[in-house]
Order: sequence, then C-alpha cells, then structure tokens
Amino acid sequence: MGAGENTVDIKVDRLPGEAKEILKSLAAEWEDVLDVNELQVIQLKGAMTNQVYQIKWPTKTVSRKVLARIYGEGVEVFFDRDDEIRTFEFMSKHGQGPRLLGRFPNGRIEEFIHARTLSASDLHDPEISALIASKMKEFNDLDMPGPKNVRLWDRLRNWLGAAKSLALPEEAKAFCLDTIEEDISVLEKELSGAHQRIGFCHNDLQYGNIMIDEVTNSITIIDYEYASYNAVAFDIANHFCEMAADYHTETPHILDFSKYPGLEDRQRFVRIYLSSSGDEPSDIEVEQLLQDVEKFTLASHLVWGLWGIISEHVNEIDFDYMEYARQRFQQYWLRKPELLGSVRASSDSVADGNGAI
Repeated sequence: MGAGENTVDIKVDRLPGEAKEILKSLAAEWEDVLDVNELQVIQLKGAMTNQVYQIKWPTKTVSRKVLARIYGEGVEVFFDRDDEIRTFEFMSKHGQGPRLLGRFPNGRIEEFIHARTLSASDLHDPEISALIASKMKEFNDLDMPGPKNVRLWDRLRNWLGAAKSLALPEEAKAFCLDTIEEDISVLEKELSGAHQRIGFCHNDLQYGNIMIDEVTNSITIIDYEYASYNAVAFDIANHFCEMAADYHTETPHILDFSKYPGLEDRQRFVRIYLSSSGDEPSDIEVEQLLQDVEKFTLASHLVWGLWGIISEHVNEIDFDYMEYARQRFQQYWLRKPELLGSVRASSDSVADGNGAI
C-alpha cells in the first residue's frame, strides 16, 4: 500500500550501502548538484508494505529529488517482486508512472514525480473522482505482456493458506479462518460470469497510490506490487472500500465505512468509467457493473483482511494490522447476507465483535 506526503527526517545511515552508491552515482550525473554526499533523507509516512524515502540534494537552483523504496521484510508472500519490476518497467515505457533509476537487493530507486499525492478527502471530491474513474479505465485497458488470467481467487487461497500457517489458534478461531475456503469458492462461482469485464487491475487503488498534477489535472497511478489481471469490478470495488480509510491520522488502521460512497456517487463513477473510452454506456450496463462492484467488495474485504493477519506476523512497520484485519472481516460478515443472500452462523463471532483479537 502506498505512501503519502507526511514526512519524517531520518539519517542517511538508514539506507543500505548499495542504495547509497546508486544515489551518489545518479547525483554525479547532474551538473547542478553541489555535493553528491550532501543528500537529505525524508521518510514518507503512510506506506504499509514498504518503507519509502524522498532523497534530495541541494543544487544551484531547485533541489534534485528521487524516491528510494526499501522492500518490507517477509512481504514476498504477497507478490512476486520480479513480476512487479516487469510491470513497473512496462508502465514506465508507456508513460504511466515513474522511471526506474536503479535496483539493489532489497529495494529500488525511482524517479520523483512532481505531483501531489492525493489525500483521503480527495477521493470524495467529484471532480477528482471523475479523473480517477477515467484513469482507472485507461489503466484497466492496458495490454500487458504475459498471461491474462484472473489472479484474484488463487491469491485469496494462497493468502488464506499463509494466514492459517501464521495465525495463533485464537486468531484463527476469531476470524473463522477454517470457513473461508468455502466462502472463496462461493464468491468465485458467483462472480465469474462470462459478462465480467477482465482487465489489468491495480488492485490497491487507495489515495496514496494516486497522484495529481494540479497544473494539467492529469492523474498518475503508482505502486504496482499487487497489480494483475482481474475483473475490473474488483478494482472499482476496492477503490470504493478505500474511501473508508485515512492512513495519515493518529489511528491509521481505523476505517470509517460511513464514508463508503453512496449510490449516486457510485453511479456517477461507473458511468464516467464506462464512457471514458468514447462510447455512452446503456443503463443496463451501468446497473450490471454497479451490482458486480458491490459483490466484489466482499472479495476486497477478504483480500485485505487476510493481508492484515499475515502482515501482523511478518511486517515490522508501525501499523495495527490485526485491528485493520478485524474491521475488514467485520464488514465482510456484515455485508454478505445482503449481497449474497446467506451467511453461516459460525461467522457471527466476528460480525458481533465477540471474536475481536
């Protein structure tokens, strides 16, 4: 998950030696940098998978900046880093994101994009939301090299296996992990119809992964760790769920689902999304995608609920992953009867809060 612009100054010593060598080599290529060794390191807050740093050097005019991304410990369970780099390079070549400037064993150096990272409130701004809808459609329509198989269901099953192997017995019981395999199968059957639009999905389109150039009003989507082919309804559903989050508060793990977009806002977003490629969608198309999006919110809750359980045991970033997971599972059990029409009694412990960790 992405990083925002809240910053903390840190010492250069926090960077791996290989990273510092790449940074010095880059700075040496810029004639206006006064001293390649005088780099300032600023940690960007809000990242929950990696540690992200802004690196800058004093120059004769405007300071030079790049980003250093240090991969989180143990997060290889979530994605293949080689796949992510291939995606990153493809996106860069097609003008969709920052350029890759260098790699080292546990991280990389990226171009610094001179744009503003969105805030939580920006997702609720109708004008910005319209820009995001159009950009998401452009992203989903990318023709990525390699297989175009839907990855969601395999990812859920793999993450469920990892969560079961890492969770303490009381955690596994509280989250009803023994019942989730069946739930995944039900969701897959319900949401794998031939009508589903399949595209290249970001799968983590929270506000920290979206940037806006306020001069041109252009949107850039960044951070592709979780990107893969999926039903585009999942990408939209996940984005809607992220409207409940604000990762730059004193309690960044707390979600407020009263901020989930209302029907009118969802309709507007979906209509803009479908019409952004030039064709006006029918009311039936809009309604079908809206219904699919709502059902895919259940998959989003499971994905990030399992992510939270795993992260609690493998990631050292200061974030209450387990409480975040509890809220996502709670929403899953809460919405499931309405969206799928049935729910097991064994899930009530989480839905009622009795199974809280």
